[in-house]
Amino acid sequence: MDFFYFAVVVLIILAVADLVVGVSNDAVNFLNSSIGSRVAPRFVIMTIASLGIIVGVTFSSGMMEVARKGIFHPNFFTMPELMVIFLAVMITDILLLDHFNTYGMPTSTTVSIIFELLGAAVAVSFLKLTQAGQDISGLGQYINTGKVLAIISGILLSVAVAFICGSVIQLFSRLLFTFKYQKRMKYFGSVWGGLALTMILYFVLIKGAKGSSIINPETAAWIQTHTATIMLSCLIATTAILQIIISFTRIDILKIIVLSGTFALAMAFAANDLVNFIGVPLAGFYSYRIASESADPLNASMEALLAPINTNTLILLAAGIVMVATLWISRKSRTVTETEVSLSRQDEGFERFESTGISRITVRFFSGLIDIVKLTIPPSFRKKISARLETIEADTVEKNPVAPPFDLIRASVNLMVASALISLGTAYKLPLSTTYVTFMVAMGSSLSDRAWGLDSAVFRVTGVYTVIAGWFFTAFAAFTVSMVFAAIMFYSLIPGFIIILLLSLFIIWKNHQKHSERVKEKEGVDVFNLKKITDSNYAIGCTFDHNGIFLGQIGASVTECIDSLSRQDLAKLRSLTRDKKKFQLWANVITANVFKTLRFLNKEETLKSLNYAQIITMLQDIAEAHRDIVMRSYTHVRNHHKPLLDEQIAELNQLKDILSNLLESVSEMLIKKHHTDENAYSDIQRKLKALFKEFDKNQIKRIQNNESKTRLSMLFYGIMGNMQKISDHTLNLIRIYNITFTR
Repeated sequence: MDFFYFAVVVLIILAVADLVVGVSNDAVNFLNSSIGSRVAPRFVIMTIASLGIIVGVTFSSGMMEVARKGIFHPNFFTMPELMVIFLAVMITDILLLDHFNTYGMPTSTTVSIIFELLGAAVAVSFLKLTQAGQDISGLGQYINTGKVLAIISGILLSVAVAFICGSVIQLFSRLLFTFKYQKRMKYFGSVWGGLALTMILYFVLIKGAKGSSIINPETAAWIQTHTATIMLSCLIATTAILQIIISFTRIDILKIIVLSGTFALAMAFAANDLVNFIGVPLAGFYSYRIASESADPLNASMEALLAPINTNTLILLAAGIVMVATLWISRKSRTVTETEVSLSRQDEGFERFESTGISRITVRFFSGLIDIVKLTIPPSFRKKISARLETIEADTVEKNPVAPPFDLIRASVNLMVASALISLGTAYKLPLSTTYVTFMVAMGSSLSDRAWGLDSAVFRVTGVYTVIAGWFFTAFAAFTVSMVFAAIMFYSLIPGFIIILLLSLFIIWKNHQKHSERVKEKEGVDVFNLKKITDSNYAIGCTFDHNGIFLGQIGASVTECIDSLSRQDLAKLRSLTRDKKKFQLWANVITANVFKTLRFLNKEETLKSLNYAQIITMLQDIAEAHRDIVMRSYTHVRNHHKPLLDEQIAELNQLKDILSNLLESVSEMLIKKHHTDENAYSDIQRKLKALFKEFDKNQIKRIQNNESKTRLSMLFYGIMGNMQKISDHTLNLIRIYNITFTR
């Protein structure tokens, strides 16, 4: 029994770890709308969400039975067998959720825990039957197959329904209020807000009151019986109060709705999903306690787990404190939130996901379908609809250069629809995933808001497909990995557990390193983000700063590449190829900033705009030339081709030194805003051109003397030509810099 006592302690430790990784992933469910709309400062949003979590955990007592008897029948297992299941489930859950958090992908903690319980229970049940010499057809008596099938069907249905409802309701809401909704809120805002708050309250009552450890059964039953009366009274009261607020104050009622919805979703998350994190460890503790009280602890039936067990409120509150602490300090929770917000943002910009074949087919199909539908709508009516869906991008750039990813109308629709759908599913006892519903509602509402324009649709669709594919991967991986872990520990309890635990710790450590690298990459991109535009000179100065940083990094990378090519250092060249995307991303972000600045300049200085706009082509060409140098060098060495001749290496090193000094000098000049004499740089340009011409003649002689074969000649000319392109564009950038700041 000593090992099983130790196993209970390990389960408690794993529960804390699971709370951390679980909250990091599920925080997106209740933070997405408030953070995406920037309804309030982040600390206010986090405080309200934290209060919702603390209240919600006290409502979660009734959900803990899912881990004990929701997926399998505990009376057919002994305590050691259940410990194997529970340990396999918890280790798998932490690994799986930490993996998703590392890559910023939202998934369902509900689905993961259910399929982990299913996989581990199937493995142990199968091995029990095999050892007893029984037919595997008896597996059905161990597993609650009806519950599992209901969960799968509910998940598939909820994904489609949530997307459609989010799209339709957002479309009607936008047609009613338009993007310039402030004036129209005076006429329709109170009714619309009352309806939203009523749905959110309904969500709290239906999802929260049942299973609460602080609301007695009589009160909970009364709430369920009088739900309709409560909802009608709430609708009337909230509508009246909101109308008074609109008429006599300057308070934005949409902020009230969004913050209320944030509290409600955070509360529901804690009430319903806490079982995903501590339900299994608590079940393990109860199993050990029941076995300890029996005469034969290792063979006693666990039938007692079928009876209702009330969870101590102090345990729930302790779990809530861990969840709140994680919410405030976890960097991975921000990564997951940023993924969903970026997929639903209204404006254009850098897209995290790339175009794929299936996303292009999807966009092409629906674009054609929309064109066909348009033919059936009268032009005059179509024009009116389009006018009401017209964004206010032009005003946004001028009045609020750092506009939120989406507005309060969409944020409130996201919360209202998600609350309504989850409440409806709960009322009809349909198992739904909060993550799946909130994500698909957000995607549907962003589609109706035309956030997925033709310039971004393929990237957004790829992102949605990637997230959905991750959901199916969650179920498959949870089932498979927990089944394997359970089988290993069933046959070799202590050694198997130690090996799995050490392997898991190693994987988590590697994930931590990977996430740190991703955070550093993002911070590197953030350096180039133009936070706000106050005036034209400020904006232009910032982009020249960014160009200076970019050129300095390009120079360092080209130097490393040529040196590595000379040494035939494949490992370093491989590392440089991984970095090439980073340089292209930086160039894209700076280009996007130039576009923002040009929109600002259009109303002020046309001549300055014409010169300044040339930066875009130069920047992209420099990034492309750098990429080509790196890829040519890496491909040549990777394929084990003949190294460059000593003469070729010497000539490339001479060009590299001059180019590196040029880029470093220009970088310092742009960052420090030094005015410079173009004649000095013209001398460098003449020197480079003379060298390019001389080295070109030398290479022709080597070709004629049969010293340089085709591949070496192509590599040499390719690198030298790209160096020339970088130097030419850099010198042109100096000219534009001087013109821009002297006019």
